[in-house]
Amino acid sequence: MNLTIENILLIGSLLLFVSIVVGKTSYKFGVPTLLLFLAIGMLAGSDGIGGIYFDNPQIAQFIGIVALNFILFSGGLDTNWTSVKPILKEGIALSTFGVLLTAISVGTFVWYVTDFTFYESMLLGSIVSSTDAAAVFSILRSKSLALKTNLRPTLELESGSNDPMAYVLTIAFLTLVINQNQTIGSIVILFFQQMILGGITGFGFGKLSKFIINYIKLDFEGLYPVLVISLMFITFSATDFIGGNGFLAIYICAVYLGNQELIHKKTILKMYDGLAWLMQIVLFLTLGLLVFPSQIVPYMGIGLMISLFLILVARPIGVFFSLIFFKMKMRRRLYISWVGLRGAVPIVFATYPLLAGIEKANMIFNVVFFISVTSVLIQGTTLSVVAKWLKVALPEKVKPITEIEKLILDLPKSSSKEFEILPDYFAVNKRIVDLNFPKSAFIIMIKRNDEYIRPSGSTIIESKDKLMVLADSQDDFEMVEKCLHKSLFNSSSDDFEQSDK
Repeated sequence: MNLTIENILLIGSLLLFVSIVVGKTSYKFGVPTLLLFLAIGMLAGSDGIGGIYFDNPQIAQFIGIVALNFILFSGGLDTNWTSVKPILKEGIALSTFGVLLTAISVGTFVWYVTDFTFYESMLLGSIVSSTDAAAVFSILRSKSLALKTNLRPTLELESGSNDPMAYVLTIAFLTLVINQNQTIGSIVILFFQQMILGGITGFGFGKLSKFIINYIKLDFEGLYPVLVISLMFITFSATDFIGGNGFLAIYICAVYLGNQELIHKKTILKMYDGLAWLMQIVLFLTLGLLVFPSQIVPYMGIGLMISLFLILVARPIGVFFSLIFFKMKMRRRLYISWVGLRGAVPIVFATYPLLAGIEKANMIFNVVFFISVTSVLIQGTTLSVVAKWLKVALPEKVKPITEIEKLILDLPKSSSKEFEILPDYFAVNKRIVDLNFPKSAFIIMIKRNDEYIRPSGSTIIESKDKLMVLADSQDDFEMVEKCLHKSLFNSSSDDFEQSDK
């Protein structure tokens, strides 16, 4: 079946519906949802029962880049800086040095066991060197898995920030395959250019985006998420235009925004959570349609060898050597090593050799596809089991809840208190977003002239308002008092209610 304008919406919506329904019960059988999305795409393809012919790597690559923008941005918004800060160095080491070691290890193995040239081998190793953000985010955030200490932030930070390194290596070695006269030294220059410009522009656009979101006055709340989408794509494309790494830029921009006070932040977070899932489904369905299963069969043997080497040798080498200077228990290192999920990102990167038209592009694509499937199938289905075996899992009843989850789910804080705004308070005639409240405290209701107002970031505080605030501790309430009064405590607030849970 050929896709036409008349049937593309029907086919796409049916595939989306089937993916959601099938994915709903997938974890009951221990199968990662994203693998099912991929399988549905393959079944709908030309070699499957659907018979849909799709063989356009350029469109698949475009869809992949757009989807990765949403997935990485959503992951960045949900990254709690307080949790990430203690493990920032470990995460950076894993996402740079760890990716490089993994690429070199796999590339060297491929060079020895195949007829690939050195640069072709390193290209394949680079393509599969990073963990997949979509796979890691979706599996780690399932209700069935809660991890001790800072393991989850470490894994999420690595998966969200290591794609830029893999992208740089992929482009660099692809260039060396095409132009044999270039030197490896060009990789170093490209790496620093991409990372430095990507980091600077990401942070810069983050600060600019916060200013725009909080100070532009839109008539409808629903336009704010649309505004954020436009800022996300501007960040990515502008960074790429000046030679920086767009993936790194949007992730840093999102991490910054996710830890700032924004107008209608809850609406933005909820929308991005849904869009990230939509993009994951669309991405895996598209890649499933792009692959021809019959073409993978001849490469299953070599694909399985490389996949097992990657899981059991290359990934551990990357993890253990990149973390060699950090104090960390062996069981944590082993678990980080096991959560080396490959998914859609390597497959998207594998379209670059296809579009470049190099000799072994088709073989590289099919081998990478097989590696990604086996990685999700082997590692993705055993994350909970391995976590319990290594004793790094938390019981479900003590699973920690992040501040972002509290904000999205409207979960209660540990205590509440009422603050009355007197005429001499700093907060009078100020917007809530400008008060710099502690991130663990929220205004849930304002009583004004016998009326109750549900506040947003743009709500202006007036004299004699009574604010109902939820927070975790007395220290948070003291910080709220400072933000409202901007002086040492001349407390004129009365306790409204305080219930420790």
